[in-house]
Amino acid sequence: MYPEHLTKPMSKELTDIGFTELKTPEEVEAVLNQKEGTVFLVINSVCGCAAGAARPGVKAALSRTQHKPDKLVTVFAGVDKEAVQKAREYTLPYPPSSPSMAMFKNGELVHFIERHNIEGRSAEMIAQHLQAVFEEYCPVHETK
Repeated sequence: MYPEHLTKPMSKELTDIGFTELKTPEEVEAVLNQKEGTVFLVINSVCGCAAGAARPGVKAALSRTQHKPDKLVTVFAGVDKEAVQKAREYTLPYPPSSPSMAMFKNGELVHFIERHNIEGRSAEMIAQHLQAVFEEYCPVHETK
């Protein structure tokens, strides 16, 4: 388990842009069992590809499109062990991977980005990928 003083700034990168942290298996189930709407899940990590590509890519993608998931949620690998384990049940058949990202529509997993799809890619490449995913699966939400 990573100490909170280390991971808090990494979590804050996502919560500052509208993500809700899911800390328990029950919180994960409550969100991912919903059968209507879109949910974007980020399994956060302390690794360099999370810091250099995943989180900045997510931020850029969300800032550039009006097609946004109805809910933005995150769990933190190495911090919220039980919540991450529960989230990974919803991303089967993909193996455990962090960081990773999952798009759910009407309760079904419709897109998954594994760590090997993040490593070695720039934040810009991740942002472009996510924009395409959001435009395919998410409704238009007017920016404020």
